[in-house]
Amino acid sequence: MALVFDVHLFNVIILGLAFMFLFTAFQTSSMIEETVISSVDAATLNKTGHHFKATGYYSLSIIYATFAAANWIAPSVVAMIGPRFSMFSGGIIYTLFILSFIKPMVWSLYTGSVLLGFAAAVLWTAQGNYLTINSNSDTMARNSGIFWALMQCSILFGNVFIYFEWQGKETIEDSTRVTVYTVLTVLAAIGVALFLLLRDKRPEDTDNLLSVNSSVNRVEKPWKALVRSFQLFCTKELLLLSVCFFYTGVEMTFFSGVYGTCIGNVAFWGDKAKGYIGLTGTLIGCGEIIGGATFGILGYKTNKHGRDPIVLLGYIVHIIAFYMILLNIPANAPLHKAEENAYIEPSIGVGLLCAFLLGFGDSCFNTQIYSILGYMFPEDSAPAFALFKFTQSLAAAAGFFYSNHLQLEWQLLILVISGTLGTITFFMVERIASEASRTGYRKI
Repeated sequence: MALVFDVHLFNVIILGLAFMFLFTAFQTSSMIEETVISSVDAATLNKTGHHFKATGYYSLSIIYATFAAANWIAPSVVAMIGPRFSMFSGGIIYTLFILSFIKPMVWSLYTGSVLLGFAAAVLWTAQGNYLTINSNSDTMARNSGIFWALMQCSILFGNVFIYFEWQGKETIEDSTRVTVYTVLTVLAAIGVALFLLLRDKRPEDTDNLLSVNSSVNRVEKPWKALVRSFQLFCTKELLLLSVCFFYTGVEMTFFSGVYGTCIGNVAFWGDKAKGYIGLTGTLIGCGEIIGGATFGILGYKTNKHGRDPIVLLGYIVHIIAFYMILLNIPANAPLHKAEENAYIEPSIGVGLLCAFLLGFGDSCFNTQIYSILGYMFPEDSAPAFALFKFTQSLAAAAGFFYSNHLQLEWQLLILVISGTLGTITFFMVERIASEASRTGYRKI
């Protein structure tokens, strides 16, 4: 019997690989950005007597604030130039931003942060749209899991590299920074090239998706995409889900920028602390990959019981991680080198376990958000995913801003409160989706 080539699965795998290479570069860059900029500041002060007047936290805050605002126009861009070219163009901006760290300057850091925010909005809106048009109700959970697992390999690979490069280094010298960012730039460029391998979509097989709150006709014209975004944002389902979106934004801030900085600032671990940043990112990546792969492979079975058990699992895992981090990491570690201990003597074993739990819990939330958006809004996938990224990135921008000012216990409190509310609201939307699926309800 001849094998049938599944172009949709091929596209999902290539999409995941492209994001894996691109975000091996970017996520590694974001996790080390505050540490790198702090080292640049110290070197500049030593040489010239003046500070390098920029911080990694503020750069990341600008990226996500711009990302949030740009999500309102991203569906129009995707509608105008198509998802494949949108991702290719956005990936080029990512690559140039990473390249700029070879010789960092204040103006290029902050200007690049603004441009990257716009690129990210277009890239992620196009990704959600492209994933949805290559899925149906039987494959949406599987494809979401496959994409998520492949993409999150980026955290694993990049941070293994950082661990070996930074082992035993108290500060990051210029030569080390140049080596790291040269490698990251090459990886980003490979990811951009992979976007060129994506195949044209076939007629969308979305008849058996739910289409809650969908428009009668698919969004094709740019101005209609903008109008549809505003319409969707006012629906009950999106308003409820936005609470969960917000939580994924603040917890992404924590694991992608704050937690690694905390690990690197624990004085108790001496000159090994900076190398532990790479190990921390590696364990976060392992958690993301295992979660994404599990829910991808078992997506058809888990969907029989709904998405809420997986989200509940992610919530419980995160609460356990937050409590152990509170006990293990000094309160002022997000802000500067912490000489004192927390409630217990800092243990790198506990720190790495928490990193794994952070990644696994994040995969629980994100894979199910991708699944429910693709299931409920197949004909409005670009505006729906843009609104997801709008809320998530707005929360991330706020998170990176307050991370430069709040001690650890206050940041963890924000995570616990927003996580609790986000889990509850996800349950409410899942109930709406289940009821609509049983009754054949469609809201135009």
